[in-house]
Amino acid sequence: MPGVDLLGRVAREVRADLNAARQRDPAARGVRAIEMLATWPGIQALLVHRLAHALHGAGVPVLPRTLAFAARTLTGIEIHPAASIGEGLFIDHGSGVVIGETASIGNGVTLYQGVTLGGTGFSTGKRHPTVEDNVTIGSGAKLLGPITIGHGAKIGANSVVVIDVPPNATVVGVPGHPVRVDGRRVEGPDADWIHLPDPVADAMRVLSARVAELERMVGEREGEPPSPNGAETNGHPLRPVQGRNPAGG
Repeated sequence: MPGVDLLGRVAREVRADLNAARQRDPAARGVRAIEMLATWPGIQALLVHRLAHALHGAGVPVLPRTLAFAARTLTGIEIHPAASIGEGLFIDHGSGVVIGETASIGNGVTLYQGVTLGGTGFSTGKRHPTVEDNVTIGSGAKLLGPITIGHGAKIGANSVVVIDVPPNATVVGVPGHPVRVDGRRVEGPDADWIHLPDPVADAMRVLSARVAELERMVGEREGEPPSPNGAETNGHPLRPVQGRNPAGG
């Protein structure tokens, strides 16, 4: 029967979610399943979403969105009924997590509080991220648009990611930059945090040099001696360029 099959699938997925929480949350060690279902917001939100998603796929009106709204009110986690979520998702704490309508999440994914899988603009169709298996997304990270986060990638806390992420990469920053791929530091400007292009600092440097030049010209007209050591040429650097590269991990 379709109803029995639906409930059986939801039960299997919830068991996988419970196992994922036990494996990845130290606070869940030794806690019984009934207690986790009653008190773990991430588990509760997923349980409701599994049911709402199945009803949405079956074409049931109103009820899937009503269930999603109730789950958001109870847990602070908002998951659109149409979002596709694989087995073993672990949402740690979970408050503020938002998963959009066309988002797709693979198996074994971990999300921390405040993560957004959101869209950009007002386009229709696929407009939310695709997160492949075994991805970890840190607190407050924002993944926007129809991008793909590759298998095993790690997204740092508070990163804003708007482009595809390679498999096994580590991404940090705003906007997000890969700093490691397959455990190695990425070569090229994206990994060189000290020497990344900075148009604001470049403009300030040009203005500083121009002000120094004007001061020199005014000083010459008023008969003042030039600044010692040629200090009027370029001023002081606006940011350090020495020391350990933070992209080195």
